[in-house]
Amino acid sequence: MDTPVNSADVIVVGGGPTGMTAAGDLARAGRSVTVLERWPQINPASRAFATMARTLEVLDARGLAEDLLAQGSTTPAVNLFAGAKVDLTHLPSRYRCGLITPQINVDRALARYAEAQGADIRRGVEVVGLVQNRDGVTVTTQHRDASVDTETTRWRAPYLVAADGAHSTIRTLLGVEFAGKSVLSSVVLADVLLTNGPAGVALTLGDTRDCFGFLVPYGDGSGSRWYRSMTWDRRNQLPDSEPVDEREVEDVLTRAMGRDVGVAEISWRSRFHCDERQIHEYRSGRVFFAGDAAHVHSPMGGQGMNTGIQDAANLAWKLDAVLGGANDAVLDTYHAERHPIGRRVLRQSGAMMRAVTVKPRVARWMRDRIAPKVLGFGPISDAIAGSFAGVTLRYPSGRGQSPLVGTRATETPLRGDRLTVLQRTPGFVLIRERGTAPVATNLIQAERTDTGPALLVRPDGYIAWAGRTAADHGWRDTLAFWTQKS
Repeated sequence: MDTPVNSADVIVVGGGPTGMTAAGDLARAGRSVTVLERWPQINPASRAFATMARTLEVLDARGLAEDLLAQGSTTPAVNLFAGAKVDLTHLPSRYRCGLITPQINVDRALARYAEAQGADIRRGVEVVGLVQNRDGVTVTTQHRDASVDTETTRWRAPYLVAADGAHSTIRTLLGVEFAGKSVLSSVVLADVLLTNGPAGVALTLGDTRDCFGFLVPYGDGSGSRWYRSMTWDRRNQLPDSEPVDEREVEDVLTRAMGRDVGVAEISWRSRFHCDERQIHEYRSGRVFFAGDAAHVHSPMGGQGMNTGIQDAANLAWKLDAVLGGANDAVLDTYHAERHPIGRRVLRQSGAMMRAVTVKPRVARWMRDRIAPKVLGFGPISDAIAGSFAGVTLRYPSGRGQSPLVGTRATETPLRGDRLTVLQRTPGFVLIRERGTAPVATNLIQAERTDTGPALLVRPDGYIAWAGRTAADHGWRDTLAFWTQKS
């Protein structure tokens, strides 16, 4: 007897923040979406803890940012070694900070978003087979719970989003190479309750070259404070499977911080190794890779979850456009735009990790004297902060286009609601020049309050066209490229 086949417009494999962003956006646009997540529940021990400014803007465009901000604390800077710090207070964003909250809060918010938009979320379902052809992708699944009927189920859709993490099953089934290497081992994450912790986000190195401690305060409203700690000890390199002893965490924190931070309780701990890897192509036929399934890197800089959410925000509207009749070439722009961003994140986080763990005494001496001076110089500090926060990234613009094309439009001053509020309704937004009348179009429109040009803004918040008047047919031609068959 043939196994029945369930259908959807898009299958999303992986129910983390990347997958739920993609699923929610597609469902919000009216597409049928099925999420296949092998774990029966959201992982309460996920590693990420920092939500950056650009990601907060993306979340605000989905009505999620304010609630998440209420659940966490914000930091205006990241304190590094030797007095150096990354100052976030000059970011060109309404979020001039980093949000510190456990990833599980972001996971839950995005899961609620996807569910509210109508995505079909199947937990405890594991993909065990995949076949694709010129018309679509078919996956075979099994339920992971032995108490549930383990009969296989098949799902088919025109497209599949692989957002199933660093150990991606989809990547393995397709034989996609995850090029790179392991660069740091025996890194320990833990949630610790401290009575004498630092006031903000702090990265501190031991007096020797052999350890570091990174503390991020969650805050719980009491006199004591919960922190997410990340520690590493060159002299205590153990396999990932080795349990983490509480004394190990306390010892490294004391050595790295140069004082007793008052470890009162450790509620959760995990040992892992750090890889730097990236697939060569984010598209494989009708399968698209996003988040950790496409790239993994050092946790330094808190880039992983943020990059994955932004991958999904870039991809989902393009899938919707092509499902609606746009040329398939639109989907090729996903790799063209996001692969360089992933490569940059690998380099940035890797450079920070290597600066922290550098071994030669002379190199450490130079680091401790140069870093504070470099990060204390405003233009350089702001450029580094903007890059890590994601608010200064840009996508390539075509020849002859305005230099504004490919940059984000989020901070464009508008009459009435800000852009991220307008974007809670999916689609392109046409921003007219100040003092101009509405244009005959079904697009959402707004009027800017400064002297800048008219803008056509993509659903992910980036500028697709800029010109001197919204009545110019240039924006219509650009819109046609993104939404209509050629």
